[in-house]
Amino acid sequence: MPDVPPAAEAEVPATRRFRWPLMALIVVLLLGAAGAGAYFLMSPAANAPGRTTRVVPKAPAIYIKFDPPLVVNFEARGMTRYLQVGIEVMTRDPVTADMIRLHDPRMRNDLLMLLSGQEYETLSTRTGKDRLRREALEAVTEVIASEGGHPAKVEQLFFTSFVMQ
Repeated sequence: MPDVPPAAEAEVPATRRFRWPLMALIVVLLLGAAGAGAYFLMSPAANAPGRTTRVVPKAPAIYIKFDPPLVVNFEARGMTRYLQVGIEVMTRDPVTADMIRLHDPRMRNDLLMLLSGQEYETLSTRTGKDRLRREALEAVTEVIASEGGHPAKVEQLFFTSFVMQ
């Protein structure tokens, strides 16, 4: 046998014997800490004790009516057709409401041009009316953005009457 003291031989197996359980305990503790951290980071902040969720109430809706209703004529299968549309615009911003009232003539002009370019068959369907409503909302928003230098905060445009002859 080599000249190794008997105490050194006994120490080597003893440290190896205690190394594996110690490493396993460290790994389990690290995994537990990572899981707990992920749980707290992923849980909604509203459930945290002492936190309250502040609900900001919406401003009341402001409706602006284009009065009188818009009336246009267009050609459909060799016949002259008429379209009368009542329009109201909804916003919650008083500045936008004032801009709509101020630029009413230009908006009416742009809407009349948009309406007169439509086809009778298209407007006879629900999807055609919805598409026209979206295009009309874009026209109103564009006027506010270009004329006022104010971001257009128009939420909706409604057809309050829609008559085709």
